[in-house]
Amino acid sequence: METDKILGLFKTVTSDAVIEIALVITVSVAIIWLSQRVFPWVADHLHGKQRLFVLAMIPTLRVIVFVLAIIWIVPMVIETTVQNMVAILGAAGLAIGFAMKDYVSSLIAGIVAVYELPYRPGDWIEVNGTYGEVKHIGMRAVEMVTPDDTVVFVPHLKLWTELIHNANNGGPSLMCVTSFYLTADHDAHRVKQVLEDVALTSPYVQLKQPITVIISEEPWGTHYRLKAYPIDPRQQFQFMTDLTARGKACLRALPVRFANLSPEHAVHVNP
Repeated sequence: METDKILGLFKTVTSDAVIEIALVITVSVAIIWLSQRVFPWVADHLHGKQRLFVLAMIPTLRVIVFVLAIIWIVPMVIETTVQNMVAILGAAGLAIGFAMKDYVSSLIAGIVAVYELPYRPGDWIEVNGTYGEVKHIGMRAVEMVTPDDTVVFVPHLKLWTELIHNANNGGPSLMCVTSFYLTADHDAHRVKQVLEDVALTSPYVQLKQPITVIISEEPWGTHYRLKAYPIDPRQQFQFMTDLTARGKACLRALPVRFANLSPEHAVHVNP
């Protein structure tokens, strides 16, 4: 009975229909093949936004050709009655819904993000090892720009599975941590005072926020972590560069020696 219903969906395909279907498929493949060669050639002779626009038309044209070919072929092999179309659209809707479950999950996570505010435009966040500034929050994904000026789109779906590290959490204060590694034989109090003065005299420092030096003794020597806040979160890398350069210069004037860390003792410190 079920087999009869399934077979009732299809027409009797004649040889003429087979030839027409083959012709439609051949023309569609030819158009896509040509677009993938002609459009890049045209784009190579253009510049700026015009070149990017032509390149962006390649996948768009491919989708249009595919949809038109389906619209042409389906009525040739399927009885287009109301009952059949309802059954086909229902099955197609189920398949599309299953295929786009991650997309729908990202949309739901986007709504949750609006309520919980795990990130906002202007926040500096790290998701799955990628660190950058949030530029735009869309319905499906958040757009962030890394320090290397690379645009990264992170689906809101990551809210369910990844830790979201927010460095400034909607505020103007973002802590920067600069590390210094010295051998153990030195005056720690003097080094601590020098590093505090380095941060205090930086043109980027936010004076209303605390300046802290954390000292930890390691088997290879002494690890200093200078913690301070830039005036603007966007200045964090200039600030850390300034602290590192002037900190090293000031430490060289002291009777201290920088530690040489072996690879197994290397410590990675995130900003």
